[in-house]
Amino acid sequence: MGLELTWIALAASLMMALGGACIFIYAVKKDYFRDIEDARFHVFWSDLEEIVDKDAGATGNERKPPSR
Repeated sequence: MGLELTWIALAASLMMALGGACIFIYAVKKDYFRDIEDARFHVFWSDLEEIVDKDAGATGNERKPPSR
């Protein structure tokens, strides 16, 4: 019984590892890892824009485009 469970656990872990490797290869082929640093900047700048917009709305000093 104990050896049987060991083989089942080994087979399950190998199948999960194979599945993870397949997902990784698929992601590399679809170019999902092209620019992973870009996502960090999108999150940072969107948070910063929310803070600036909130502060401008609270003080009434909204930015106006420069006149020409």
